[in-house]
Amino acid sequence: MPKERPTARVLAMLELLQDRPGISGADLAQRLGVGERTVRRYAAHLADLGIPVTAERGRYGGYWLPPAFRLPPLALTDGEAAAVVLGLLAGSPHGLPGSATESALAKINRVLPESVADQVTALRDTFARTLPDGQDGQATAPDFRIALGLATAARDRRRVRITYQSWRGETSARDLDPYGLVLHGGRWYVTGLDSLRAAIRVFRVDRVRSLEPAENPRADPPPPGYDPAAQLTEALGEVAGRHRVRVLLHTTLDQVTRRVPPAAATLVQTSGGVLLETRAERFDTMAGYLAGLGCPLTVQEPAELREALAELSDRLASCAARTGEP
Repeated sequence: MPKERPTARVLAMLELLQDRPGISGADLAQRLGVGERTVRRYAAHLADLGIPVTAERGRYGGYWLPPAFRLPPLALTDGEAAAVVLGLLAGSPHGLPGSATESALAKINRVLPESVADQVTALRDTFARTLPDGQDGQATAPDFRIALGLATAARDRRRVRITYQSWRGETSARDLDPYGLVLHGGRWYVTGLDSLRAAIRVFRVDRVRSLEPAENPRADPPPPGYDPAAQLTEALGEVAGRHRVRVLLHTTLDQVTRRVPPAAATLVQTSGGVLLETRAERFDTMAGYLAGLGCPLTVQEPAELREALAELSDRLASCAARTGEP
């Protein structure tokens, strides 16, 4: 079962309580994919929010809402709505119909003001991630106005003018054609065509200081088959190392994905094995990493990596030859 954030499960539990009064703790636990102790904690959380959940013990016991209880209309500010959506998306199995998160997002959207609901829908439509669900850690939410504005511009193919602060603290202005938002390692990024460099680039959303429509609002479309998540992975790889690495691993894709996280390398199944593409700063470090994968391999490039593997092999052979005697 895909991993859900507690917020999504609490909302799913509230829905079950409304649809099935008296539902047992065991049934709730099974449907939510948690233990009965966690169900009791969710019930307490709902009570803290002013939702009068009652529990009756015994063979015919269960969880109830008062018969006359009705949830008040959901009234969220723009910021609150964006915070909820960003939090749910960060822990959701995005794109899987019927999940508790998808259901919660749909219900939130139905009661939001039309303008906000449209922006939230844009965020969902342009959202991607680089890591499997639940592996991003605790996501850091960016400024909701910036995130929603970029997502809407990406969906509507509109150019925007942004002010961006680099990691050095330098601020610059540029026109950007946003292509999509990506969650990676707890941070949100936007990819798009950067007018300043005349190239597709990646920007951290939390470093975008201002956002407004560009003078020429018509944006260029992304290249055919463009993948924002793949662009981010490649860009981060370039930052992480100067040297391009291509290695053919003589094993299956299933075996490799258990050891190599998606953000670390690009993996492609071929007739001869799995092609691993990444970047490295030091060849000796990469040689040790490849050796640790525990499978036969062929280095396609660069030649320096072959030399580093040979040197590592010699060192290991020398260690193995030692008898341990003084």
